[in-house]
Amino acid sequence: MSGTLYVVGTPIGNLGDMSPRALDILEKVDFIAAEDTRVALKLLNHFGIKNQLVSYHEHNRFEKGEDILSRILAGENCAVVTDAGMPAISDPGEDLVRLCHEHSVKVESVPGPCAFSTALAISGMPAGRFTFEGFLSMNKPSRRKHLEELKTEKRTMIFYEAPHKLPATLKDLAETFGDRNIAVVREITKIHEEVIRTTLFDAAEKYSDGSLKGEIVIIVEGAKEEKRKTTVEEAVALALQIEKDGASRSDAAKQAAKQCGFKKGDIYKLMGE
Repeated sequence: MSGTLYVVGTPIGNLGDMSPRALDILEKVDFIAAEDTRVALKLLNHFGIKNQLVSYHEHNRFEKGEDILSRILAGENCAVVTDAGMPAISDPGEDLVRLCHEHSVKVESVPGPCAFSTALAISGMPAGRFTFEGFLSMNKPSRRKHLEELKTEKRTMIFYEAPHKLPATLKDLAETFGDRNIAVVREITKIHEEVIRTTLFDAAEKYSDGSLKGEIVIIVEGAKEEKRKTTVEEAVALALQIEKDGASRSDAAKQAAKQCGFKKGDIYKLMGE
């Protein structure tokens, strides 16, 4: 009988956010697949947990994924962790989870902190509908194509970014989307946690010097719904209907002008005899 893959969320800054269940799983599994074994070792040492760590990251995920799967199929239980937050979110853990599902291995969640949902929750930005876009590509053509595809996206958009890349990213976002409301959320759950509510143009100018430090989440408002422009013929038809309902011609033209954005005199003239 095969074992289980546990997808374990770990703190994104404050070790007090580690859940009792996560600690229990990390202690009881046969081994732990970690994005960076050095980071994971510090976490385990802090909580007095001794367990075998296996390196599993972006550059070895195909080879190591097969090794990890073999051990689970042989009956061992494995916990996968990332450096911070939930594995498989902008993280190679996604490949391991998919591999396990493809081989009918049980995958169980041990939820914990997640940077993008936490940032959205404290940003004050519209959260009813949103899209998580992760890290933008460093390849300029791919990056440009990605952003162009999002120009008409009406949902709130969430991006991850490293501090040294922030100036270029804000510049690209401003050039593509124009001046929209944004929130820059940094150092979530840490001492210097901060939510900066501003606009893309202001942020691109203010932080062009790379002065903003820490792990960063950028939240950008979606594209506004474009209102269809009313034609003058439609405005006149509205005025005639208002007149038919009992208003004077002058008042009807005035009301239609206010609703449709035309001059009262122009509508009045076109209403005929």
